[in-house]
Amino acid sequence: MRSGAWRRELTDELGQGLPPGRLVTDPGVIPSYAHDEAEWAPYGTPAAVVRPRTAEEVRHAVRFCLRLGAPIVPRGAGTGLSGGANAVEDCVILSTEAMTAIKEIDARERLAVVEPGVVNDHLRAACAEQGLWYPPDPASAPWSTLGGNVATNAGGLCCVKYGVTRDYVLGLEFVTGTGELVRVGRRTAKGVAGYDLAGLMVGSEGTLGVITEITVRLRPAREPEHTVAGHFSSVVDAGHAVAAVAEAGLIPSALELVDRHCLAAVDEWKHMGLSTEAEVLLLGRTDSAGPAGELEADAMLACFERAGATYAVRSTDQYEAEALFEARRLAYPALERLGPVLTEDVCVPRSAVPEMLARIEETATRHDTLIANIAHAGDGNLHPLLITRPGDEASKRRAQAAFEDVIAAALRLGGTVTGEHGVGLLKRDGFTAEAGPAVLALNRAVKDALDPRGIFNPGKVVA
Repeated sequence: MRSGAWRRELTDELGQGLPPGRLVTDPGVIPSYAHDEAEWAPYGTPAAVVRPRTAEEVRHAVRFCLRLGAPIVPRGAGTGLSGGANAVEDCVILSTEAMTAIKEIDARERLAVVEPGVVNDHLRAACAEQGLWYPPDPASAPWSTLGGNVATNAGGLCCVKYGVTRDYVLGLEFVTGTGELVRVGRRTAKGVAGYDLAGLMVGSEGTLGVITEITVRLRPAREPEHTVAGHFSSVVDAGHAVAAVAEAGLIPSALELVDRHCLAAVDEWKHMGLSTEAEVLLLGRTDSAGPAGELEADAMLACFERAGATYAVRSTDQYEAEALFEARRLAYPALERLGPVLTEDVCVPRSAVPEMLARIEETATRHDTLIANIAHAGDGNLHPLLITRPGDEASKRRAQAAFEDVIAAALRLGGTVTGEHGVGLLKRDGFTAEAGPAVLALNRAVKDALDPRGIFNPGKVVA
């Protein structure tokens, strides 16, 4: 721990170069910035919080921290689930929450320029007013910010067809580990000059720099979607339906799985009456235009039925269809109301989804742990949710053991430890196992090159 004199020097001098209100030292406020939503991920006590409004204010904070050797933990809305925004002791939390300008939406070039504090849904709404669409849609879209989405390469419900955040980032402005403000990437539809430094920053979890501006690609507004709903007697049967959709060559605009534990939690909270109807709910969508969309929906329905759905139907009620997908989005916050939730984020090949779901069920039984399942099933990204009782340390230990076993099972099936939440703190051991020594060394070399003093988000991703 740093001395009191060091912390006073940090806060006194840091505040001198910032406008009033940017520096937070109130001990009653600082703890609210100390961690994200990752259950049980460790965190320290920040020395200060900086809430800049401009790129120049970010640069000032970085340069000062460089001079004093103070670690910096960049933070967006704090909705992360891997501990990536958790404070280290005596760090400066650099929160981009006040950088909320949508600077430009160019309908001709189909791009938008935004500051990192812009909420995902706010950008999507602004684009919709001009007949445009920003596809990445994490379940946290009503609260999470674009800066955090870029930092973790966030995905969402429609990424099975339209890709993840990296597929939409054209360019970035960020402050480097030497305190320089730089621009990387482009605004053009094509461009291959030099290394893809913008792509490198996406998914870097605040370990390589502080993002101050983002240029994203947009798409035209899409056609209305056709929704298919299927009830299944087990998650494994639903997994077989997911595999069948892939084998049929269908590319749904969404394919989401929600099990009975999640449905019951949503019902208890919102009284939607879903948990009485199915053990597992599988929701598929297609947004292809005209007759092609009708044919794809029929083909998806047939896949559900062949895989053993106890009930399957194409929804003709748009309100009902939206309610089903709203239940999917509500699943995580509904479960949080029941007790501490440790969230997994493994991704496996689509053909391995049934086997992975079976192994999750086996893990739950073996460790006597309640595991609820939601999934972006169409691209193999599964979110087992390990639920414990408040204050029950034995339950917590069992859940942590189950967490590690799920990661190991995903790797054995050719998967990855994280599909969209990031490595942060919770997945460092898993990432080490996945990457191997040579790839870890490459990651560390990149980190050393862009952050030579090691001040950005120390201890995250690669220790």
